[in-house]
This record gives sequence, C-alpha cells and structure tokens, in this order.
Amino acid sequence: MSSQVSEFPAVVDAAWLAAHLGEDDLVVGDVRGPNAHARGHIPGSRPLVLGSPPPSADEASLQEFAQEVMLRLRRHGITGRERLVLVDRGDGVGAMPTAQLAELAGHPQVSILLGGMAGWTGDVETGFYELAPVREADLEPNLHAFPTRSELAGRLDDRSLTILDVRRDDEYTGRGGSACDPRQGHIPGAKHVEVGALYGGPGMPESPERIRELVGLPEGAEVVAYCHSGSRSALATLALRSAGYDARNYAGSWHEWSRHPELPLER
Repeated sequence: MSSQVSEFPAVVDAAWLAAHLGEDDLVVGDVRGPNAHARGHIPGSRPLVLGSPPPSADEASLQEFAQEVMLRLRRHGITGRERLVLVDRGDGVGAMPTAQLAELAGHPQVSILLGGMAGWTGDVETGFYELAPVREADLEPNLHAFPTRSELAGRLDDRSLTILDVRRDDEYTGRGGSACDPRQGHIPGAKHVEVGALYGGPGMPESPERIRELVGLPEGAEVVAYCHSGSRSALATLALRSAGYDARNYAGSWHEWSRHPELPLER
C-alpha cells in the first residue's frame, strides 16, 4: 500500500475538507441522492448512490456484488485513483454503508466527513450535477471489506480480532431481541458496548481517547462491529474508525447469524 493511501484519514472534519476542497485528486461524493444534492451541496461535489450492503453473503455472491458496485462507481465517474470523501445528511447512517461498498469494490482511499452536510459551514451550491461515466478504473474486488459469517465463525479464537456487539443490553444477553430472530444471544466472545455510548451527539463520535477507553483496545486493533441488521453497527464502525481502529461492519449481523443453527452463540 502506498504512503498516499495509508496517510489518507478514515474520517475528516469540515475544516479539513474546506482546506483541501478543489484539489485535483479529491472527489466529494454526496450520498443523500440527486434531489437532495440539487437542493444544496458542497461546491464541486457529486451525487453518489451505490445502494445498500446485502443482508447476507458468501464469497461467490460477494464477488458478483463487488463487480456490480464497480460498475456503479464507474457510472459516477469514480476510478479508484482519487481520494474519495463521502458526505451524508450528518448522522453518519448514509456514509458508512457507502464507504463499505466502495471498499468492497476495491477503492483504496475512502473517507467520511464527520457531521456531514449538517456540520458544513462553508459555501453551498444548488443545481443538478451531470455525471460523466468512465470506461476504465483501477478497481479490484476487496472481499475483506465485507465480513461474512464464515469469516467470523472461523476466527472466534483469533485474538487479533475483536468482535463488538453494539446492541442494547437485553439483546446482547438474550433476554430480549427481535421476534423475527429464531435465536437470541450474542456471538461467542463478543465485547459489548452500546452504539450510543460511542457518540457525543448525532453523527459526532466521542473523542478517540474516550472511545478507546470504552472499547478497551489500543489504537490500530482490528474490530468487527455488529448489531441486529447492520445499521447501528455501521454507525459504530464510523466511530471506531475515528478512534484509529481497523474497523469493519458485519452487515448481516444477528439477523443473519441467528438463522444458522450450526453457528454458536452465548447468552
């Protein structure tokens, strides 16, 4: 991995983006959709809609899905050679899943604007953006970006990986949970930190020091977060990345894990 890639931060704030806006290799992708983008957007940004992560996946389906996401990126003029900053409405819910899909398609330089449009205090433009698709791109599927039940099941005894359950306490213990799930409990060995504890306000994570105190791991540790269906854990992954963790989101989460009786659980 080049130094340029490794030095690109996983998250940026509005001051960082304002200082770098307009640089030739920087692309700002607005994940709110074309209509919201047209009503008001960061100057020079473009709408970028990649869809949602699948609720369950194996290696074969991920390979196929990654190819589709690569096509979607090319339709939006994304080549993989740019630094890509993603912007949502400000709650973090939209940007992190898009980042995961871009990474699955092999984009090596993806960051998220903390606070999104709600935290942007610079100039705003209006009007529709005309996409300019590209035929070629430097993208190769990166299946590591998308944790699967098979990976986690095979790494339950791997001390280099921490699985983090960010659901409510009753979901984690198995005393409660969603009625649609055939089994209740948590993935064996999973740590438990509710997602709300990682945030000081909507879309704004706690300080890196506070997050590392809550999680109990040093900066750089590998963490996979999960919840019930991948939404809360996507938000947790954003906070974990802001604290310097090598964090990924298990999109299938408990909704998928509980449906496979061969997978172990704890209560």
